[in-house]
Amino acid sequence: MIKTFKIGGVHPAENKLSAEKAIEVLALPKSVFIPVGQHIGAPAEAVVQKGDQVKAGQLIARSSGFVSANIHSSVSGTVKKIDIGPDTSGYPKKGVYIDVEDDIWDEQIDRSSEVKTEISLDSAAILAKIQDAGIVGLGGATFPTHVKLVPPKGMKAEVLLINGVECEPYLTSDHRMMLEHGAELVVGVQLLMKALNVTRAAIGIENNKPDAIEKMKDLLAGQNTISVMPLQVKYPQGGEKQLIKAVTGREVPSGALPISVGVVVTNIATTFAVYEAVQKNKPLFERIVTVTGKSVQNPSNFKVRIGTAISQLIEAAGGLPENCGKIINGGPMMGKAVANIEIPVTKGTSGILMMPEKEAKRRAVMPCIRCSRCVSVCPMGLEPFLLMTVSEKQIWETAENERIMDCIECGSCSYTCPANRPLLDYIRLGKGKVGALIRTRKQ
Repeated sequence: MIKTFKIGGVHPAENKLSAEKAIEVLALPKSVFIPVGQHIGAPAEAVVQKGDQVKAGQLIARSSGFVSANIHSSVSGTVKKIDIGPDTSGYPKKGVYIDVEDDIWDEQIDRSSEVKTEISLDSAAILAKIQDAGIVGLGGATFPTHVKLVPPKGMKAEVLLINGVECEPYLTSDHRMMLEHGAELVVGVQLLMKALNVTRAAIGIENNKPDAIEKMKDLLAGQNTISVMPLQVKYPQGGEKQLIKAVTGREVPSGALPISVGVVVTNIATTFAVYEAVQKNKPLFERIVTVTGKSVQNPSNFKVRIGTAISQLIEAAGGLPENCGKIINGGPMMGKAVANIEIPVTKGTSGILMMPEKEAKRRAVMPCIRCSRCVSVCPMGLEPFLLMTVSEKQIWETAENERIMDCIECGSCSYTCPANRPLLDYIRLGKGKVGALIRTRKQ
């Protein structure tokens, strides 16, 4: 029997329109805006000034704490200014503006296509390279990877899970990565295993990607430390806790992290970035982004330099469709609508989705009919209707007691609600308020 998680889940239309499209290298932009805060934690601090000449891969902002990440230039050219600009959240953020003049890379970066399989560094050296390269979780969470790879005192990693599920509808960048860079991914998994000092790893892939499953199994044939685990197609299979439950049978307790059950989870794209950082001396300054939508002329997977305006990706995919009603940064379930197509691609940008107006339009909100569908699909076993109500009425103590902080914001509740209630909107609001109260108590 194909494995999956047991509680809740939905099955939205997959719409993997770009699954057959090979990764294309997007043309260099004329200028970039690179935010210094592209990760969970403290923003990095700029180490360049207006007028400085920079190369691709050069450090331009240094991490300002343990939970932070270095930022590197994705292009070569002149620093135009360090100023405020729009980021994917819609809020103004500090960043570095660079006018692109050439494509000169830092001399230490190995630009050859040769797959380097020999691992010569020890665990500490691998971790240092990952930290220096500014690698964060590329599945969307953007948590600094070097922090995740250092378990808290008293905890030990036993299993490494690689998240190749890509359960979000429309997105196909991880799928293409497995097909086109499988050999590099295998080395990346081995590097992460050595960094964690674990002897077991598994790659979870949903069953709607049989070519990727076959490819990775072929590459891993003849060894017994890394396994490929086909998984049932069910959203949100790619959630950390859901993936852990499906693959290992272990259940992460409420409020706890995966390491509490001896598991560390990393994304496919993050694993590839680790390979490039350690084996090729390449910092994280470009990533694969899916640009898609039902009315998009040429749904594609692009390799994009960080800081490139998403308008350039939209143009490369055939332009903005006439019936476009919403542009989403990410997928339709967990992504967020953007108001400005000049926002930059950041480390956390996995996809740009252009939704037709008919699908993007919100329907009229009606009273809750107590059907309990939101409860039945919640993969965390929560009561979304109740969490929305207490958030709306600002009853924060009840929200905390009802485990609002366990919500993974998958959107399954809103997706399935027949009354069109904005369940996730209010739950996100409540999480922000309750999270702030918890942090205040700890001070």
